[in-house]
Amino acid sequence: MNRRKPASWLLAASLVTTGAALAEVNVPDVAVAEPPGSIIEAKPAETSRPWPLLRYSRDPWLQAELRSTLRRIGLDRAASERKLAVALVDITVRERPRVAAVNAHEMMYAASLPKIAILLGAFQKAAEGDLVIDKATRERLTAMIRNSSNAAATEMLERVGYDYVANMLQSARYLLYDPEMNGGLWVGKPYARQGAWKRDPLYNLSHGATPFEVARFYYMLDTGQLVSEQASLEMKEILSDPAISHKFVAGLNAHRPGSVIMRKSGTWRTFHADSALIERDGRRYIAVGMANHPSGSRWLSRLIVAMDDLVFNPVNVARDSTPTDLKQIEAPTRRSAAVP
Repeated sequence: MNRRKPASWLLAASLVTTGAALAEVNVPDVAVAEPPGSIIEAKPAETSRPWPLLRYSRDPWLQAELRSTLRRIGLDRAASERKLAVALVDITVRERPRVAAVNAHEMMYAASLPKIAILLGAFQKAAEGDLVIDKATRERLTAMIRNSSNAAATEMLERVGYDYVANMLQSARYLLYDPEMNGGLWVGKPYARQGAWKRDPLYNLSHGATPFEVARFYYMLDTGQLVSEQASLEMKEILSDPAISHKFVAGLNAHRPGSVIMRKSGTWRTFHADSALIERDGRRYIAVGMANHPSGSRWLSRLIVAMDDLVFNPVNVARDSTPTDLKQIEAPTRRSAAVP
């Protein structure tokens, strides 16, 4: 296994069921990957605040407790076998995010989770004057996120543009897909029964993600740097009130009622992914979980409750007002991946 050299990093910041569950299921294919397209030029966000880099925000205490938690709930073996990848970011103090992650840069098939990239693409293109977010468009974006509508996702991907989304994800502004960081968010196929347009350059995945880059998406969202502060607020609204009650939502609703959840999940066969920005009782955090196992959905329901406990642990709460010795998170590694 070759260890990759970390890339230089941008400021990672940002502002703040029913039969619908079937919409998350999509059918990948086996088309050949093409090289990434050119990088778009994007205007800077409306905020110039120097937010911290998540890459250098690993909290040793939270990291140790996350690993201990995985052992306690019986998921440490799944993590060691790279069948489970997790990221947790306490952003109660936005200026001092605290990161813990296991297999942070593991590139996995993420099914519907990368629809968040289409959402970002729509608002970015609207900011550039090439798309209007009118009532009908907002309704389609909301159906794509809350209900995970594949038809809405395919429609919006075609309207925003395949090249546009891919180039935006790789752009210097966002770097949500970075080969030097083992990948990240990728949308290379419509959410329909048709061939891939362009698979990700590293692992040939049609819809992929790493926990770390998904966490960066939510941190940039919460601190107002996805397009603009206003656009970030509008995207947060679309991500709220999830209509599919499984995985993170099921765990929190059952054991931590009252949580405000802004989320996007994904499911295909044994691949289960969930991601959320969660607020409750004055605390806020980002959670990302990705699994490749038939029991992955149940794993994530248990995992979110355990991660919530870490965020509300009195020791962690006390660290809000105490300077912490933050470190760099684990460097990415390359490995072979399944090609769904």
